[in-house]
Amino acid sequence: MSLQLDFPAVLERWPSFVAGAVLTLELAAFSTVCGAVLGTLAAVGRGTHNSLIAGACKVYVEAIRNTPLLVQIFLVYFGLASLGLKFSAFTVAVAALTINVGAYTAEIMRAGFEAIPRGQIEAAEGLALSRLQIYWHIILLPAIEKVYPALTSQFVLLMLASSVCSQISAEELTAVANYIQSDTYRAFETYIIVAVLYVILSLVMRAGFWGLGLVLFPRRRRLGTPL
Repeated sequence: MSLQLDFPAVLERWPSFVAGAVLTLELAAFSTVCGAVLGTLAAVGRGTHNSLIAGACKVYVEAIRNTPLLVQIFLVYFGLASLGLKFSAFTVAVAALTINVGAYTAEIMRAGFEAIPRGQIEAAEGLALSRLQIYWHIILLPAIEKVYPALTSQFVLLMLASSVCSQISAEELTAVANYIQSDTYRAFETYIIVAVLYVILSLVMRAGFWGLGLVLFPRRRRLGTPL
């Protein structure tokens, strides 16, 4: 039996593909920003001397990293509904993705914090820098610089993982593809196009993070260190 491909029948729906791709990028953008903040706070919390805060942050990280993303999305989606809180599928998807990527970001940032030599902190204290200055200039920014490649890879993986948000009817790229293939009965062609679009989105995000790295870390640019 020969395989007959009919891409024109699927490509006629290109506005839907574009809309789905845009929503996927929006999901990734909001979740990346919120997840970076949440993950950094969790990493800081795990390093505090307050056992209650450190313990809570550890439980959060381990619970998220050891459960499937799809289950987490369902927990947020149905959990909010059971409390009588009604939000759009997009908002719920952003919340669930933020919680997920925050846990992974926390571990990456914790590795960055631990890579800061204690001598640098002691030198900053000897120069009478404030705690805020020490934390911002000596700990946080250098830690982000050290783990920036790992962070950006995690955020790209987050964008790819956002495909499971189709299960709660978020109109991202995979959900759009599901609708199109059910209308055209051209599943193989539809998902080939979707796969190509995900590759393009990944390259766009990596290029964006590379450019952002050049702006944030000019020293690495001068030294020729990969971002």
